Amino acid sequence: MMRQARRAWGRTSIITLASLLLAFIVASIIMVLSDAEIMAKYAYLFARPQDALAASWDKIATTFYAMFVGSMGSLVAITNTTAEAAPLIAAGLGVAIAFRAGLFNIGGQGQAMVGALCGAFLGFTLKLPIFIHLPLVIVMGVLGGVLWGGIVGFIKARTGAHEVILTIMMNYVAAIGLAYLMLQPFMMAPGRKDPISPLVEFTATMPRIAGTRLHLGFVLALLAALLCWWLLERTKFGLQLQAVGLNPNAAATSGASVPRITMITMAVAGGLAGLGGVIVVTAPEMLTGLPPQLTGTIVGTLGFDAITVALLGRSRPLGVVLAGLLFGALKASRRTMVTMAGTPHQLTDLIQALIVLFVAAPAFVTWVLPFLRERKARARVSKEAVA
Repeated sequence: MMRQARRAWGRTSIITLASLLLAFIVASIIMVLSDAEIMAKYAYLFARPQDALAASWDKIATTFYAMFVGSMGSLVAITNTTAEAAPLIAAGLGVAIAFRAGLFNIGGQGQAMVGALCGAFLGFTLKLPIFIHLPLVIVMGVLGGVLWGGIVGFIKARTGAHEVILTIMMNYVAAIGLAYLMLQPFMMAPGRKDPISPLVEFTATMPRIAGTRLHLGFVLALLAALLCWWLLERTKFGLQLQAVGLNPNAAATSGASVPRITMITMAVAGGLAGLGGVIVVTAPEMLTGLPPQLTGTIVGTLGFDAITVALLGRSRPLGVVLAGLLFGALKASRRTMVTMAGTPHQLTDLIQALIVLFVAAPAFVTWVLPFLRERKARARVSKEAVA
């Protein structure tokens, strides 16, 4: 049994790495095809092939080198990666833990918005010492996400309504509610008429190492991943959660309360997404020039990016951390891609989309890479021989 589990894990890891490789290859091809200067050289490819090939290689190499410099080339670049990855990891865990229970949590966006709203409101309305203010902001942000996710879990458990529809609707409610609140005088910065909040007090922002963007939020995201691993692998509730995800009828027969697990799982998932929202609004942005303030678009596309992180991470806490770091590196490298290589920063979004596409289609990856089909065939023959 353990040998089969290790073999399955190894195969999944190989397919994931192959998906990453294919995503970067396809992105490289699109990068070349979308460059007018390079394509002009392909007009006389047969006369001077070295011109087109050299230009293509230079474009690809320069772009990926710029991405490396922007995400890993210095201490500041590395901490930019961790800063971008922190909310992705937290929100990605919220999607992943729901996946493990057989729930498709598309509501990370709304849950992150509510978490950011709750945390920011206490952040700019209260004046407290940092050892009280910051923990209070974090806890209230997480509780906001718990409430938003818990509502979905409660309705699904009581009525059987599908969580996909519920979470999509809750996203709209959160977005419209936040937009409305941001137009109210008590939520607007003094002297401003646009929807932007007062500055979050310094005592409510994540402490950081001076001169970098490595802040407490990244540590909290890693601790959340460790907690999720412990919950899933070392507790009775975690085992029941995974059993419900595999077969809810069998889990119910064994004594697990499916409605209770559904409610708790969605509440926990919402809390993790809420933590991601709090990290976004309280993380120091001195290096980018963006102060800690709440706006209607503060979380960006965090909730939807979290889905891609969970998919790439195969809904495993360690996988989510690694996927979050990868996507954080892609986001951190956007500026250097433009300045050093002249490549549009939208390429990072394309790479993310391609990664998800290939990860979600393992059959296609094994079709493209024949050696994976051979491994699968050998594994099947070995299994039949044992039987």
